[in-house]
Amino acid sequence: MIACTGRPFPGALPWVQRLGLDGPIICYQGAQVRLPDGEVILDHGVAHDLAMEVIRFARERDLHIQAYRNDELIVGRDRPEAHQYADHAGMEVHVVGDLDAAMGPTTPKLVIVATSATLEKLLPEVRRRWAGRLNAATSMPTYLEFTSVESDKAAALQFLCDRMDVPREETVAVGDGRNDASMIAWAGLGVAIEGSPAEVQAAASRTIPGPGRGGIKELADLLVGS
Repeated sequence: MIACTGRPFPGALPWVQRLGLDGPIICYQGAQVRLPDGEVILDHGVAHDLAMEVIRFARERDLHIQAYRNDELIVGRDRPEAHQYADHAGMEVHVVGDLDAAMGPTTPKLVIVATSATLEKLLPEVRRRWAGRLNAATSMPTYLEFTSVESDKAAALQFLCDRMDVPREETVAVGDGRNDASMIAWAGLGVAIEGSPAEVQAAASRTIPGPGRGGIKELADLLVGS
């Protein structure tokens, strides 16, 4: 079993350890694949100039945006949205003032944090604006995440399967966010959680109930019987 998450590596590792997983970790929305000791085996970040396009876009609309450097969450301004995200991800906020100077050559991803209503309106616009140059998807309803066009969960999962000699048709992927859609579509069996956005359910072969409603048992029974 492989953890495949939008979380940064420091925010993903404690959950991976709690689950008793010791394999590679797909993190930062597929921008990186890391080993549990932190070694990077895949890294496709957003180039600096392109990242600054997204940052300026957010600033013009007074939206909170954050980037990452050396596994640190960095922001230009100390806003409540940064702490909401940091509390959820289990990370600290580092206020750097000038993201342009602080980011470095690439950043694994950028995240706009805003209300779900704001992001639902924004998503089609940013997908048109950066079509073919960036991937954009919501993970949680209040997180709009940008990664390199090379980076999504499907590409990272394919990289790992090739590395581990696992045939695509023998993979199973489960998720409930728009950031999971590509992975679900790529897998031999793609499973969406009931109530997921329409594009996630459209990518899936089947759906299962959500947490606390027997979905994982249903999936396990399906796999044992197949």
